[in-house]
Amino acid sequence: MTQPVKTPAPSYKRVLLKVSGEALMGSGSYGVDPATVDAIAVDVAAVARTGVEVCLVIGGGNIFRGVAAAARGMDRAQGDYAGMLATVINALLMQNSLERHGVPTRVMTAIHMSSIAEPYIRRRAVRHMEKGRVVIFAAGTGNPFFTTDTGAALRAAEMECDALFKGTQVDGVYSADPRKHPDATRYDTLTYRDVLANDLNVMDAAAISLARENRLPIVVFNIHGQEPFSRVMRGEGRFTTIVAAD
Repeated sequence: MTQPVKTPAPSYKRVLLKVSGEALMGSGSYGVDPATVDAIAVDVAAVARTGVEVCLVIGGGNIFRGVAAAARGMDRAQGDYAGMLATVINALLMQNSLERHGVPTRVMTAIHMSSIAEPYIRRRAVRHMEKGRVVIFAAGTGNPFFTTDTGAALRAAEMECDALFKGTQVDGVYSADPRKHPDATRYDTLTYRDVLANDLNVMDAAAISLARENRLPIVVFNIHGQEPFSRVMRGEGRFTTIVAAD
């Protein structure tokens, strides 16, 4: 795995930002920290105002994790459906913060709940972004056994995004969790093959494979700090880019 010299930041027309549910907890251990949600919304708003078309997928792990519930004996499909509903809660909270900062938004869900959100329709989602609205995709793919990472890769491919940005708790991809292993190696650039072959814990294999098939670059960065999304979009700060092999 090589560490090539960084090149100038590419120009993006349309991107998808995947934010983990845990990122919304702030310093807490559960639920939502309003100040953290607001900080992410300000960052997304700043990017959207540059003319870049932005869509979002937000996880639900800060509220409910289907996999964890299944490990404790709950039916996996039922647990995953509950997790999808958690993503809808997070999407509505992010929508509220974005609109308070003057950014028009739409929440679109894979599970129909017309009283609070639009059903996901690909062409309608594209049209919303063309009109300058930030679209938040909720409820994953609408199917159990698929993670929100896979849902993010799927929506990014459907929207023909230039890149998928994943905001995490660390500043890129490491050989191991740097919070538990201080000597872990950090990578600037990886290939999809590197991630799969070395079982690097950045996204599940289905998401990586989907991105690979569609040649969709993945940019992994720390979602916390001073407008990190805006900085990474400019090619600044620390991040890992996952791309196809030359």
